[in-house]
Amino acid sequence: MAVKISSNLQQQIFEQMEATFPNEGGGFLLGLLDGDDTVIQDVIHVENVFETEEQYHRYAMTPQNWANMEDEADERGLQLVGYYHSHPNHPAIPSEFDRDHALPNFVYIITSVLDGKSAKQLAWLLSEDRTKFNELDLIVT
Repeated sequence: MAVKISSNLQQQIFEQMEATFPNEGGGFLLGLLDGDDTVIQDVIHVENVFETEEQYHRYAMTPQNWANMEDEADERGLQLVGYYHSHPNHPAIPSEFDRDHALPNFVYIITSVLDGKSAKQLAWLLSEDRTKFNELDLIVT
């Protein structure tokens, strides 16, 4: 299994996550499934609505954001395939909070932003038993 993303879309994520530093930022991944691979077609930034004083290590969006993205994906002939967010001054590895709030069959792209600059980006998928994330190949085209 792999996640394929264009360098242009990857750069958009980097710029968005750097702009939200020192807080977490994030958004939705729209795309298509191609066999076992997920092909990202667009990234949609969504404002962090977590409590302001906790945004440095937490990211949240509203149920309305979710509903709107599902509708937009449908209108564009795409699927809501995942979610991306940043880890300011931390590795691009899912936290326990991430695991507790993750959805099965949903791709998670995490970008480590160190001192305001995107440093590393990894893709993850929650295991079926929800006990851990498995790293996916992230292929930048």
